[in-house]
Amino acid sequence: MIAGVLGAVIAVVLGLVTLGVQATAAPHGLPLAVAVPEGQAGQALAPVVGRLRQQGGEAVSWRAATPQQAAELLDDKEIYGILELTPPAPGARFAPTAVVSGALNPAGTQAAQQVLVTAGQALGDAVAGQVPGATAGPVTVRTVHPTSTAAKTLPLAASALMWLATLAASAVVVAVSMRGGRKPSTATRLTAAATATVLAPSVVLGFAWLWDSGIPVPWSAVGFLVLVAAAFALLQGGVLRLLGLPGIAVLAPLYLMAPAVAALPAELLQPAYKAALWSWTPFRFSTETLRSLLFLDGSAPDVSTGIVVFASIAVVGLAVLLWPARKKGDDGAPVAAQSSPRVAVG
Repeated sequence: MIAGVLGAVIAVVLGLVTLGVQATAAPHGLPLAVAVPEGQAGQALAPVVGRLRQQGGEAVSWRAATPQQAAELLDDKEIYGILELTPPAPGARFAPTAVVSGALNPAGTQAAQQVLVTAGQALGDAVAGQVPGATAGPVTVRTVHPTSTAAKTLPLAASALMWLATLAASAVVVAVSMRGGRKPSTATRLTAAATATVLAPSVVLGFAWLWDSGIPVPWSAVGFLVLVAAAFALLQGGVLRLLGLPGIAVLAPLYLMAPAVAALPAELLQPAYKAALWSWTPFRFSTETLRSLLFLDGSAPDVSTGIVVFASIAVVGLAVLLWPARKKGDDGAPVAAQSSPRVAVG
């Protein structure tokens, strides 16, 4: 009976933090831009922009900008799409353009495209009716930094694969050492971490080539993969040093939980999930930083944030591994030697 109850509790928890994230996804303040030209042409569209910014309610957050400003916001990942408007000439067609980026979170981009196309179609008749002979045309969708399906998948897949690879290496070291009646030494743990730091990124690069050999992988992205693998390996090694094999019960569920959260931008998450999970999971930093390094030449502001986050994780994990043991046998002495000596009786 206890086992059944425990299984149900685990299912509820994992359902909430994995499937629940996807099931409750909906836009909340999704940042978009409406781009109009400068000068009199832009001024003529001011009433339309004002009407547009009032649409969408809490689901969308509109920003008015020039085309150049909007393009910079898109590359900086401050918005997920642009609705470009130009005043129609008499007798011409009014056809807004929805601009999205293949270098941004795919779920956020998809949501943005749907909103932009719907908004552009709604504005068509209203704008065209103000110009003699003008008609409303279909919304054109343009993608900057186009990427393949494999390229869109790679950043999140890389984070998950490296987490599994480094966790397996750390767990095997602990399990093998304990079977021999000893706890793994600091040197053994560090060797396992160093090996995983090299091999885990190699696995990711191998899959990148297998899935789409045309994905550009600059050296900056390779270096970041190595940093992430080192941070994961050292963090996991530190947790397993403190908790032993039971620490796997803490680390393993993150593989199920964090990717589900990192696959969505904060603007599509329920506020509770955003605060409880998205705000701290390292997977979102590794995923978005790698995306910027692969498809935006590392120019997005989140690159420096990702480097600082994983360098900090690596330092903390290394400190835990190198921290002097408080009692004998914690780092290499036989486990049996830690037990209390027997006292002869009689």
